[in-house]
Amino acid sequence: MKTLLDLLAVGAGSFLGGASRFLVGKWLPGAAGGGFPWATFAVNVAGCFLLGLVAGCAGRNAGFDPRLRLLLATGFCGGFTTFSTFMEENLSLLRDGRPGAFALYVAASLALGFAAVLLGHQFAK
Repeated sequence: MKTLLDLLAVGAGSFLGGASRFLVGKWLPGAAGGGFPWATFAVNVAGCFLLGLVAGCAGRNAGFDPRLRLLLATGFCGGFTTFSTFMEENLSLLRDGRPGAFALYVAASLALGFAAVLLGHQFAK
């Protein structure tokens, strides 16, 4: 039953995060026609702030409900943008005194992520 409730919390948060991302995309100009991708940029920055806020509150408050963290961090922020998770993980690596792992994670994520998108486009042709 606990796993089902956890799953429902993540699912509800993901729905709200994804819907919010969609709405931001409707309100802010995108990259269509070669413009700057303001919507994605705004979502990534806002998602990083929100995840930092949730993680910070959860880390400083032993009574923070773990299911609320699942709803907000894993669900909402994950549905809104995975960039926020990427940034939170990078911060953890730096806080843990692992600058080499941090540098590798950033460089490999950017390089391999870009290569994977390019490869996906090539396979789609």
